[in-house]
Amino acid sequence: MAGFRIGRGRDNGAPHARPQQPPYGQQAPQGQPYGYPPAPQPHPGQWTQGGGGYDEPEYFGDGSGAPHPQGGPDPYAANNPGHTQAFSVGEDPYNPGGTYRAGSAPAGPVGPRLHWKDLLKGILLSPKQTFLQMRDYTMWGPALVVTFLYGLLAVFGFEDARQDAINATLSNAIPIVLTTAVAMVLSAFVLGVVTHALARQLGGDGAWQPTVGLSMLIMSLTDAPRLIVAMFFGGDASFVQLLGWATWVAAGALLTLMVSRSHDLPWPKALGASAIQLIALLSIVKLGTF
Repeated sequence: MAGFRIGRGRDNGAPHARPQQPPYGQQAPQGQPYGYPPAPQPHPGQWTQGGGGYDEPEYFGDGSGAPHPQGGPDPYAANNPGHTQAFSVGEDPYNPGGTYRAGSAPAGPVGPRLHWKDLLKGILLSPKQTFLQMRDYTMWGPALVVTFLYGLLAVFGFEDARQDAINATLSNAIPIVLTTAVAMVLSAFVLGVVTHALARQLGGDGAWQPTVGLSMLIMSLTDAPRLIVAMFFGGDASFVQLLGWATWVAAGALLTLMVSRSHDLPWPKALGASAIQLIALLSIVKLGTF
């Protein structure tokens, strides 16, 4: 008689056989039976393959350094090495626009170019706004014409040259006056270039043409009253010398203000940049020599 083995078809108290783990580094096949560990999930920000396609990359972080979900900083956040951060068009990621930079020039001209009449009047009546508005414009026409006219009168500021021009005939006086005028234009141009070069050495950021043009106009307009009076009283008269000192101080104040506005410099540096031009003007006014 056929007999049945006790416990046939039962576990008979024996422990279950544990399923074998897949080799290290291999992924268990899809539809794996119960007992296999879940397949390792890729970390956010990595490319993964599954389901017959590629998942889209994930970018995290807005630059605020948000912590990782498991605690601690997220190594995949933006601004970390190897990861990206989006910037708007025209934005400089290495130099934020909101940061103040000493000595930086304005983004553009403060206002429109002034007419030559408004320019000459503004230098004497509203110099601060005029210098700031004209720091990005050239003014060679007014500068050369005004300086040349100033040079025509300059001969009367020097006693010896004044006597020679008065006593000479017209044919001889014209070359003397014209030569003095051309010499004054060249001297004013060279002094303006020197002032600009010193301003740049001290950290200024202005353009050389507006600086030179404005310095020529300042030199001519401030010294013109002395020359007009000297035509009648002579350059050696005490009143003319006193007026020359006053106009020299005015020229120093205007030059310092102009360099400060044109080159975005504090007034001590602006005064230092104007020092050579002021010393040259002082020698002309005080000593009466050219």
